[in-house]
Amino acid sequence: MLSAVFLSANLFAAGSSDDEAAIRALEARQPEAWNKHDAKAYANLFTEDGDCVNVVGWWWKGKADIEKKLTDAYIYVFKESTLTVKDVDIRFLTADFAIAHVRWTMTGARTPAGIPVPQQGIQTHVLQKQNGQWLIAAFQNTNSVPEMPFPKGPVVPPPNASAKPTP
Repeated sequence: MLSAVFLSANLFAAGSSDDEAAIRALEARQPEAWNKHDAKAYANLFTEDGDCVNVVGWWWKGKADIEKKLTDAYIYVFKESTLTVKDVDIRFLTADFAIAHVRWTMTGARTPAGIPVPQQGIQTHVLQKQNGQWLIAAFQNTNSVPEMPFPKGPVVPPPNASAKPTP
């Protein structure tokens, strides 16, 4: 009996090929909306109460807030930006919830001084199926750098790295 419960839970969480295709279509609409600089179309990828935490940690709450913030962002900062989705990895949690990790690159952003320029990163999406449609319920975006080995000890600056040149 217990094995039947686990088996049915695993099948339930697996998601169908139609669901995976629908999520991949949703993720394909993300760069389409972004590259048209269409804040409404981008916000429509989210549930009404969806959250978006961008690459600098600004937390936008709800579809209306996401649309308003992006409308402002597209005026200058992202006016000439191009978003490219490189890879989407999907894991189903239940028949109505999934997680997607989305690798992306961006060119053309004009960020203010002191804010990192988004060039590549990974988004984590919690996806929810509502009325037969997959939408983003929560979104976390993180800038990334190429992975490298962890140091095995203290990192020592090169000799004379802080020395000033002599006249």
